[in-house]
Amino acid sequence: MIEQQVQKRAAEAGRVHLSIDDGIASVVFDRPQARNAMTWAMYTELGAICESLRSDRTVRVVTFRGAGGEAFVAGTDIEQFRSFSTGEDGVAYERVVDERIGQIEALPMPTVAIVEGWAIGGGLAIATACDFRIATPNARFGLPIARTLGNCLSMANIARVTAAFGIGRAKRMLLLAETLQADELHAAGYVTEVVAADAIDAAASTICAKLAANAPVTMQVSKEAIRRVTQAGLPDGSDLIRLCYGSRDFKIGVEAFLEKQRPNWSGE
Repeated sequence: MIEQQVQKRAAEAGRVHLSIDDGIASVVFDRPQARNAMTWAMYTELGAICESLRSDRTVRVVTFRGAGGEAFVAGTDIEQFRSFSTGEDGVAYERVVDERIGQIEALPMPTVAIVEGWAIGGGLAIATACDFRIATPNARFGLPIARTLGNCLSMANIARVTAAFGIGRAKRMLLLAETLQADELHAAGYVTEVVAADAIDAAASTICAKLAANAPVTMQVSKEAIRRVTQAGLPDGSDLIRLCYGSRDFKIGVEAFLEKQRPNWSGE
């Protein structure tokens, strides 16, 4: 009974798994019962995995994928936000998310996001930090926080989203709270390839093989050069994060989301 309870708690907290086969590392977000929404424990595991991969010169490519086939990562587990009491909690949270996304972005080897279903909020940030994205036709990408939670992104993630999607699509996601389809983002260059669910494993293997055959140092230097250009000279932005997470609307959004109700925004 005790062992079953421990296993149940572990499943509820979720896991991030790493496996390596013939130079290809696979990172899997494993919490399918919650659309792989990230818990604090999962963010910690992700950080440790990225740290391990960063120094592993036997790894030529890394893939990121959600378990279950219905979602990549559907953001952060909203239940955890109930413990936030001030805007400083939001600043601390966004700092951790920035660190994890930055770790993915700074990996020296190419990275591929395999997106099936939802890539929302933090899941979109993870997918955007990868170098390439292959997706199923039902994949959906978005940052619907203006409709759901009433929180915000860090300046670093705003910069990543704007660089990847352009200002127009960034505003559609952030202000109109739209989710964008894989076909549109394939045409825009964000999604590398759209393939049927039963063909996505083969597509992932093909792109990984192409990348694994290329010069590792050239790819590492090119990745880092692009990262430096897109992340150069970012303003602080902690005042904006503090304002949003410290607002009454953020508390309204969290409670409404968890109660499955439409938030009645106060503007405060």
